[in-house]
Amino acid sequence: MGMFDQIKEAMRMRSEAKRIQNEIQKISVTHSNGGITVTAKGDMTISSITFTPEAYDEVKAGKPARFETMLLNVVNAALKKARDTTQQEMAKMMQAGGAGGLFGK
Repeated sequence: MGMFDQIKEAMRMRSEAKRIQNEIQKISVTHSNGGITVTAKGDMTISSITFTPEAYDEVKAGKPARFETMLLNVVNAALKKARDTTQQEMAKMMQAGGAGGLFGK
């Protein structure tokens, strides 16, 4: 492979990596439990956290640690769901040839 071909291949791989990154950023998943709802994105960021009035009952009852534990569990579950979904979507793209030689396949 000549130098021009190598540069051309590197540009193609960079373009494909950018396309995959854009697809990952479109992924959004939601997890709810105990009146707490968290939405996480494919890039492992949290885009929203909402609470029902009932979720605050633990805090009002003088048990903020229980509320904090529930919040932590819901956030972690949303991030796990986002990670799993992202991995599944990446596998589909690779099987479809979308990643080309980007990941050594």
